[in-house]
Formats: sequence, C-alpha cells, structure tokens
Amino acid sequence: MDPLDFLSDEQLLQFFRCSRTEMSCMEQPHTFLNQLRDHHLIPEKMHKKLIRCRNKEVREKGVYQVLDWVEAERPDSIKVFWNCVFRDHLLLQYPTLRLLRNRLLNGSFTFYEILPKKVEKEEEEEDKKKKGSAEREEEEKKTGRKKRNQKKKSESEEEKPSTSTQSKPSQKRKVQRPKYSSPFSKEEKADIWTWPLLKTQLPVTCGDKEGMLNRDKLAKGERCIVVQGRWFTPSGFEEFGGKKSSKNWKYSIRCRDTTLGKLIQAKRALFPSNQLPGSITESEEDDDDEEEEEAEQEREERERGEQANTAGESITGGSHGGGKKSVFKVTCGAMNGMLHKERFASGSCGRSIRTELRWMTPGEFVTVGSALEDPSWKKDIQWDGKPLSVLIESKILVIHSLLCKCKLCSPTAKDRHDQDNDDDCFICRSQGSLICCDKCPRSFHQRCHLPNVGDAILGDDCPWICTFCVLRDSQSWRYPKQMTYQEALTCRISDHLLECQYLLLCLYNADEDHIAVADPCINVRNYSSVIKTPMWLDRVVENLQQNLYQSVQHFVSDVLLIFTNCATFNSDNAEFCGMGERLKDLFEREFKSTFSIQLQHPTASNSQ
Repeated sequence: MDPLDFLSDEQLLQFFRCSRTEMSCMEQPHTFLNQLRDHHLIPEKMHKKLIRCRNKEVREKGVYQVLDWVEAERPDSIKVFWNCVFRDHLLLQYPTLRLLRNRLLNGSFTFYEILPKKVEKEEEEEDKKKKGSAEREEEEKKTGRKKRNQKKKSESEEEKPSTSTQSKPSQKRKVQRPKYSSPFSKEEKADIWTWPLLKTQLPVTCGDKEGMLNRDKLAKGERCIVVQGRWFTPSGFEEFGGKKSSKNWKYSIRCRDTTLGKLIQAKRALFPSNQLPGSITESEEDDDDEEEEEAEQEREERERGEQANTAGESITGGSHGGGKKSVFKVTCGAMNGMLHKERFASGSCGRSIRTELRWMTPGEFVTVGSALEDPSWKKDIQWDGKPLSVLIESKILVIHSLLCKCKLCSPTAKDRHDQDNDDDCFICRSQGSLICCDKCPRSFHQRCHLPNVGDAILGDDCPWICTFCVLRDSQSWRYPKQMTYQEALTCRISDHLLECQYLLLCLYNADEDHIAVADPCINVRNYSSVIKTPMWLDRVVENLQQNLYQSVQHFVSDVLLIFTNCATFNSDNAEFCGMGERLKDLFEREFKSTFSIQLQHPTASNSQ
C-alpha cells in the first residue's frame, strides 16, 4: 500500500509547505521540473523561463516560486504532485526526494496543526500594516506633509519604526522572503539548529556526495549521516566523499556554505559533555568500511547502467535465444555457475548464481572468480562469450530499484538465509515443503532424499546434512586405498548403503525426463511383451530399503538392467536410446569415483 494513501490532502499540503526549501536547493533540477511539466502541474511558460536560468541562486529562488505557485494554484492536485516526484528515476537522481519519502515512510515527520494558522495570522497583520502605510502616504501627499528629507527622518527613527517608514528586512513577510535566502546568511547563522525543518536533521555535503545528518545520532557518537539508506560516521562520510586526506571531517563536511565544525562550536550546549560529536570510536569507523565499499559499488553500477542505456548495441546471433531462457551458464575466471533469472536483483542483492557449493550474488561470484583488483560483475562475468551487461541491456535481466522491498533485496538475516538453498527439490525438480542441507545449496522433499528423512529429524535443532555432503566429507577415510572393480562388486551391501544411495540420487537428478524412474509397463504400450524382466529406479530403491540385495554386485546388476532394457526396447528410437546411454555412462563414472576403483578394470558387462 502506498503511504500517500493514508494521508489526507491537508497533511500532504502541510508536508509540502515544510519541504519546499529543501526541494528548491536540489542540484540540477531540470529533470524534476520536466516531470512537473509533463504532469501539467506547472505551465509551459513558467517551465521554459526557469530552464533557461543559469545562475544557481536565481534558479533556487525560481524553483521555490514554482513550488509556491503549485501550492496556491494546484492544492487539489497535491497527491498527484507527490506521486509524480516519488518516481524511481527521480529518487535515484535526487537524494533530497529520497529523504523526504523516507520521512513519510518511517513517520519521522510530525504534522503540526498550529503552524499554518499562525502563519496565516501573521500574513493578515502584515497586509493590514502595508495597507495602513499606503493610506497614510496618500494622506501625506494630499496635505503636503510629506517631506523631501524623508531619508534622514527614517534614519532618525530607525530604532522606533512606524508604519509610514519603508519596510526593513526584519519587517518582511516571514512566509516568503526568508525562504528565498540561504538558511545560513547574516543573523540567521546562529539559529540554524532551531529551524523547524532542521530540528532533527541537516542536509550535508562532502565533495560531490550528498547526505542527511541526524543530530541526535551525532550527539550520541553514532553513525549519523545517511546516504541512499546507508549510514556513515562523519569520518566515513569524509572518506566516501573523497576527502580522506583532509583528516578533519568537521571542516570537510559542510551544511551548504557552513562547515560542520562551526555549527557544532556555535551550538555546543546542545550536546551533553559525554556525548559531544566526534566521540565515535575507531572500531565503529573500521566497521563502516564495508558499508562504504558497498555504497561505492552501487554508485558505480548505476553509472554503468546509464552508459549501457546509451550504447544502442543490439544482441545478435545466438544471444537472441536468451530471452526465452530463465537459467544461464556463466563463468568468471575458473569459476562456473548457473544464473537464475528469477533470483536476480542486482550486483549485491539476490543470490542468483548457483555453484556446486553455494548460491552467490553476482558481486560475490566475481570477487571469488576474478583475479582483478577491482572487478566489475557486469563486465567480468561472461555468458555465451559476452559480458553479463548484454542481458541487462536487452532487458532479460532487470536490476531492481534501490528502494525495492522484495525479499531478494531485503537486508534482514532471515530473508538472506532463505536464499542459501535451492527453491526446487534436487531430485524431482518440483517445489513444496523442502528440507535444506546446511552444508550445500541442495533442497529435497523428505521422501525424495535417500535415506528418507523422518519428521523426528526435522524437529531436531542439529544441522542436517544430505547424502551428497556426507559421502564427500567421508570419502578420504572410507577408502584409504584403491580397489579393483571386482573387489568392489563383492563387497557386502550393508557396508556400502551410503554409496548405493548416492548413486541412485545421481541417477534421479540426471533423469530429467523420468524415463527410468517409474514402472514402464504401466505407461509404455507393449513394453511387457518386449521386455520380460522390467526394472526401474523406484523398484531398485524399494529392494535396497527392504534389504533384498546381499552384495554390491546384485545392486549394480539391477541398475544396469534398466539401461539394457532401455536399449532393447528403443532400438529404433535414437533419442531415448541416447538418454539411456548417458545415464549408463554417468552411473559407471560415479561408481568408479565413489568406490575408488583403479583405472584398469573390467567393464561392468563382463563382470556379470
């Protein structure tokens, strides 16, 4: 639900009034103004006049006048205004708009009911004073009492002004004029900490970086400057802004034209003696390094994304077929993995690349695989001989917004942990209630795994490890020396249940078309008339669980019988015959590896 739906037009107008100054100070407001023009919130003439403006101060005043005009002429469209400026492309470009939206989301903005009435009352009083002044001037002209040395008279009466004197800066209307000027000019410098808009936070800059400083966190010595949702210590923000060599954040960080050190010195009484700014420990600054690197990485990703949009290069050749795929084989150096489109979010969010050992984000994958000091996941991760940016430019992969709140982009530990394992069963490739291995990315249905996983095991808090991981971790000590093929076949099955279960799981996973899983006599016409001794994987599993095999050779014979029957029945069907041959090759290869068979051995067929 959009947070704007919970606010009335009056509340949105109140928030608009308190936000005009901040919006008028935005750098390069052309895109912001174009958005207002496109939604018919400002006239075309006003838009053209302001776009041509080159002077920064004049432009800020002009933007404020535009916002003032919107409030006066478009109060009924205030919700349209906020929906218009809170679009993703504007939020990415203007940190001020992101901060304003966050205030509405986290409830940090307080809606004052008395303030508008008080301002309106002051306006009426000022209007009456000006009206009275004009009437008296006309009266003076008529009676000839107006003297030519009025300048001297006004100077002599400077300490006690009357309505007949010209308006001084202190008598100007408080609603309009002060908001045109910098909040740090002249007498107002000392009162910057008391401004209603800046009671809790201040807009700050360091180099070309912009952020918002939280006064309460600064006083407590915590990370107090937020940039695009990431918190920095003052020294961390100084380094993020490229001013690390200064080594004095109080003078590197500025609030408009005033250094942070001057503001702190002017209002030091605001902070308790034991909570002065700058009391942040070095350990906290060190902890912030990782967040700074991630923020810099995201900034570079956005810049590269903008460049990709202007490249104008189309995908050619075999790359066109990528649009229909949801899984892509990717490489980076010696690393290989499968990128799953539905898990992709960005370089740092969404563990979308699956390797044999774990799921990784593109950023993690390129860090492990690339030998470069500063790798780029868009360029260094390859698919089909091309950089991953090709899939992004062609809209096959879509980078999520920085404000995205989906589970892939969620920073919580639970949502990140949910991405550690497969979404589908490793055996049957379907979803449902799955159990997850705590040592590898595989997931299983309880009955698909061998041995089957009982409910009692699920209730235990101890980590659960699948058969693949158990065999891999125990391979070295289970077979300290190699054996011959014949020696392996003569082993008792009770001593090698783990190896047999592993081999069956490998076959189940490889048989994507399920040609060897179920009883073929049920679904295949005339099968029983051709094959006199049918055999299938489910039958082998059942025999194994019922202890019907005495030796490994009996188990191997039944498995090989499945492939022999497949070749016999499909002698005129090259496709199915090829599937059976591939499964047979896989079984023999894994059998040799699992039982540590010597390279020279008889073939499986000769051993029977």
